[in-house]
Amino acid sequence: MRCWQVSERDAGRTEVDVDTSWMVQGRCRELPPEVFFPSDGVGVEVARHYCAECPVKGPCLEYALENHIEHGVWGGASERERRRIARSRRGMPSRVGAGLPQSVRGPGAVHSATGHK
Repeated sequence: MRCWQVSERDAGRTEVDVDTSWMVQGRCRELPPEVFFPSDGVGVEVARHYCAECPVKGPCLEYALENHIEHGVWGGASERERRRIARSRRGMPSRVGAGLPQSVRGPGAVHSATGHK
C-alpha cells in the first residue's frame, strides 16, 4: 500500500476531515509498496533513501504520527522511530536510546545522548 492509498478508514478513523492533498506529491507513488514496508534494517535504509529527497517528507511523517500508523517507513521514520517521536511529544522518556538517526533529525542536528552529528 502506498501512502497516497491510505484512507481515513484504514487509519482507524471514519468521517474525519484529514488533509491528504500532499500525498499526490510523494515519491513513494512511483515505487512498489514493499520498499516502504521492509522486513529488515537494510530495507529501512533503502526506504529512507527515497524519503530523503521527497518533497512531502514532513507531512508524511506527521500523518503517520497523527494516525498512529504502526507499520512501514513514513516520512523517513521507521516504526521504532515514530514510537520514539510520539513518546517524546508526550513527554515520556525513550526506552531505547535517545534521539533519532540523522535522516530523521535533519542536517546539522546533534544527537542528544552522544553529542555527535
